[in-house]
Formats: sequence, structure tokens, C-alpha cells
Amino acid sequence: MENTFDGTTEQARATGRRLKSDLSDGVNDIKAAASSEIKNLIADVEDLMARIADLKDADVARVRGKVQRAVDATKQSLADGADTLRQHAQNVASTADDYVRDSPWQAIGIAALVGAVVGILATRRN
Repeated sequence: MENTFDGTTEQARATGRRLKSDLSDGVNDIKAAASSEIKNLIADVEDLMARIADLKDADVARVRGKVQRAVDATKQSLADGADTLRQHAQNVASTADDYVRDSPWQAIGIAALVGAVVGILATRRN
């Protein structure tokens, strides 16, 4: 009986490590996709600003200044948001990993319950 408990505990810990890794990978994928799209948008706006740089109209210059400040603020906000998102994801993954390590049987029960609910929902859709 002791061997079964140790094996199940190790399986729960391995599941926790996989969960942490998968969550981290998912967050990185989402971050990369969002970052890429926003960077493309910023590059397009900067290209547009470069094309109208030689226009000397006062209104155009004023708008160009506003757009440049908005682009700079967006870049800074993107960097700050990415760091915050990464930190929150790491905290969630760490908390999940700690929970699985501290309460392996409860984690197994929760995983089984979630699996059953997903299975029921999947069969209802068909």
C-alpha cells in the first residue's frame, strides 16, 4: 500500500510540474502573439508618421506629436504589461505546484472531477 501512495504522490507532483510548464508555455505563446500584433501596428504607425514627416502643416505636426507620444506610451505599457502578466502566471503556476505537492490526493480528486466535467460536456455536444 505504501508503494502505491508514493507512486501516486510522485504522479501528482509530476502533474503539477507539467501544469506549471504548460501554463508558462501558454502564457508565453499568448504574449508572443499579442506582442507581435502590437509591434506590427506600431511599426505601421511609425511608417505612416515617417511618410508625413515632410508635411509642414501645423495641424499635421501637432497630430504627429500626439501619435508619437501615444506610440511611446504604448511601447512602455506593453513592456510593463508583459512583465506583470509573466509574474502573475508564475505566481499561479507556483501556487498550483505548491498545492499539488502539499495535497496530492486532493489535487488528484480535483483533476478527476475536472476530467469528468469536461468528459460530460464533450459528450453532450456530440
